[in-house]
Amino acid sequence: MADKTNAKGLKRNIKGSSGSAKLDTSELIFKIVAYFFVSIFALMCLYPLVYALSASISAGADVLAGKVLLFPIGFQLDAFASVINNKLFWISYSNTFFVTLYGTVYCMGLSILGGYALSKKRLVGHSLFNFLLIFTMWFSAGVIPMHLNYQATRSILTSIGIVDQKWLIVLAMGMSAYNVILLRNAFESVPKEIEEAATVDGANDFQIMSKIYVPMSKATVATVGLFYGISRWNGYFWAMKEVDNAYDLPLQVIIQTQISDMQEQMAENGASLINGTYAAQSLIYAMIIFAIVPILIIYPFIQKYFAAGVNLGGVKE
Repeated sequence: MADKTNAKGLKRNIKGSSGSAKLDTSELIFKIVAYFFVSIFALMCLYPLVYALSASISAGADVLAGKVLLFPIGFQLDAFASVINNKLFWISYSNTFFVTLYGTVYCMGLSILGGYALSKKRLVGHSLFNFLLIFTMWFSAGVIPMHLNYQATRSILTSIGIVDQKWLIVLAMGMSAYNVILLRNAFESVPKEIEEAATVDGANDFQIMSKIYVPMSKATVATVGLFYGISRWNGYFWAMKEVDNAYDLPLQVIIQTQISDMQEQMAENGASLINGTYAAQSLIYAMIIFAIVPILIIYPFIQKYFAAGVNLGGVKE
């Protein structure tokens, strides 16, 4: 009797092992397919960067002939030398650092304050303010109101004696509703008991926010900071429209202006331009490489916070 029972148990174990093996095989196939498509997507994202680098150091004739597809042909560094010797380029580069640094700090300050306030149900008009915030994501103000906002900011800065137009770009672009919602959701996930204990110890709201909520939500805070930093670094439209002093323009506007000038010259001459050993396109690609280097350097250090920050802030528990 005992032998029959052991035999039945052994058969069940064999069947269970077989089912587990089938499950492992299906998971393996899924992972192979997933990694394949992710690898293809990663290569598609990486190719423009590789092409820009190759075109920037390739001979002008080869770039114009369309021979450069992946690897550089006819190696030259004259395009990079031209960019390095361009004074206006480096002025615009410093302007971009200025706008990115102060703009990110300014927007993060507003967003953290707004997210903390909206995470408190004791706030008078809590539901109304949250609705109004989300409403701006459904229906944006549009170009004209934004232009009026810039003009009002310009008038305020002029009245207090600030003529540096870089501050116009920093102050007129405030917080993003989406980023405030991310921070609000992250703050709502902080245990209330910790806040209650801090309140008993005599901490005020500012101390609770800065010493409890922000440190415990550092993944989301880092992610939102990355969003703001990239947005300010790559922003060019409003700077192009509102800043009329060439020495206050950010880098992206200078690159966009170079592209527009090159296209106009190509339309007039009927062909692309070659300046010495490099083409006009190579000069622009060299500028683009310089423009993306800081982001490539900074991103790996905050990448670990990125996925966790979006998950914690975007999904309300």
